[in-house]
Amino acid sequence: MTNPKAPEHGISLLAAFRVWLRIALLSFGGPAGQIAVMHRILIEEKRWVSEERFLHALNYCMLLPGPEAQQLATYIGWLMHRTIGGLIAGILFVIPGAIVILGLSILYAGFYELKFVEALFFGIKSAVLAVVVEAVIRIGKRALKNLTMYIIALGAFVSIFFLAVPFPIVILMAAIIGLVGNKLSPSKFKKYTNHKSNTENSTPTALVDTAIKTDLLTHTKPSLFNSVRVLSIWLVIWLGPLAIIFFTLGENNLFLKEGLFFSKMAVVTFGGAYAVLAYVAQQAVENYGWLAPGEMLDGLGMAETTPGPLIMIVQFVGFMGAYRNPGMLDPLTAGILGALITTWVTFAPCFLWIFLGAPFIELLRDNKTLAATLTAITAAIVGVILNLVIWFSLHVIFGDVTERTVGIIHLYIPIWDTINWAALLISAGALIATFKYHIGMIPTILVSGAVGITYFFSVNIA
Repeated sequence: MTNPKAPEHGISLLAAFRVWLRIALLSFGGPAGQIAVMHRILIEEKRWVSEERFLHALNYCMLLPGPEAQQLATYIGWLMHRTIGGLIAGILFVIPGAIVILGLSILYAGFYELKFVEALFFGIKSAVLAVVVEAVIRIGKRALKNLTMYIIALGAFVSIFFLAVPFPIVILMAAIIGLVGNKLSPSKFKKYTNHKSNTENSTPTALVDTAIKTDLLTHTKPSLFNSVRVLSIWLVIWLGPLAIIFFTLGENNLFLKEGLFFSKMAVVTFGGAYAVLAYVAQQAVENYGWLAPGEMLDGLGMAETTPGPLIMIVQFVGFMGAYRNPGMLDPLTAGILGALITTWVTFAPCFLWIFLGAPFIELLRDNKTLAATLTAITAAIVGVILNLVIWFSLHVIFGDVTERTVGIIHLYIPIWDTINWAALLISAGALIATFKYHIGMIPTILVSGAVGITYFFSVNIA
């Protein structure tokens, strides 16, 4: 007997809800792990979408700013059950991690002076360096396939680390290089991908694909009216709360500053969270004063060990910034509001990109110019993440890092007398565990946290 609540492909919204909740609770390990979980459940286990359609959607999401795994979930949810399906998949992907990180942020802000919490994050932040180093190597192997890509990556690193060029400008310049380079030497800007079409692994009987082929899912077809409607609604959803804050609390309000800053980050976060973390950290520490230098690594440790997108680290930044600058509010109340606003403006645009662009996805499928632009941006991201590695390493291993400007060159100079040998050894151990013994991210971070606690208390007791 046919389920009356199920659409043409036969998958009920309730059944999809249960699967998306399961995926959300298993979404550890960054985008690679999250995409692998979706692939296993949606393709191999449920056979809801085909391999080809899954990878096609993933390639589209890789073109967008923001967390590609969350956007991929939103896309497939929209494909199956229209807007409500996309909302369910995308929101569920965020909620578990958001709740956990908010709880950890409250613990961190209120009890960081407690020795146990301080000791735990001492070990975690040292281990996170290994995770970031692994990220730059992994992305570098994929992105730097010729000398031109290496030059772009080096230029991006020099620009952001030594010349203090803002991250959005670095990405914009890489995009321009990709556009021009595609005209002058297309072969050097050819898109490289690890995804291969394999008809043996595809699932031609996938329920959603069958429904699309028989024109049963009409919402997948683009229209000008629908595009204007989606754009209008989601711009209001995204920026409406900031407009209310502006007119009620004024332009100098902290919540407005956080909302505008992280709205900008939501537009330029190409390449995932690692690519933008250094810029966020430097702005939060040096420009706004929301965090101390080492605290960004504490937040990254939270995000690495909780489900959901890694970019959830911005919720920690928003919480701490408002907690320390509460104005007339109670610090805890201000912190929670700051976390909510930051999360809102970070993820609302993700739904806009999917609901607006997904119907036009076939138009982007074989666009060589767009592929060349993405290739150049991905190469630049390698240099940006290398900047992140060095910046974080200096602030973890050394207790004091000074800054000096010589002409147009900006330098970070560590004070060697402040070197923290314990942090250096824990970081080295995490690197060995990751690269030599291929131990997973979460076990490495948890063991490093335990080592940090043991060391911290042994030194303090002695």
